[in-house]
Amino acid sequence: MSVELIKGSHFRNLALNRPPDTYGRLSLLNSVGQEISRCKTSVRRGQPNPVYKETFVFQVALFQLSDVTLLVSIYNRRSMKRKEMVGWIALGQNSSGEEEQLHWQDMKESRGQQVCRWHVLLEA
Repeated sequence: MSVELIKGSHFRNLALNRPPDTYGRLSLLNSVGQEISRCKTSVRRGQPNPVYKETFVFQVALFQLSDVTLLVSIYNRRSMKRKEMVGWIALGQNSSGEEEQLHWQDMKESRGQQVCRWHVLLEA
């Protein structure tokens, strides 16, 4: 399964009056919520509308797609290795909403074609 995190929009740094330093973290979870694999983007510094355009490949068999969840989280990296979650979504078995569930269903039925959608992050 290939996943591309393309861009974010309207990220704010609530603590400071400047755009945040953000990165994305993608975690693939099994049916009981255990992490199978994880990866993250590089940090985009001082960008309220960061462009990531990074692709990640997860080894998932076609028959396993109904049993896994992809958790996508965006973090604001603060000073001294501290981080705070900006927001998150989940797609797959435990989708965080109807749009995410539809995206996952369309991806499963797409026969290898890319399915691209915007998602609104849930607050951490």
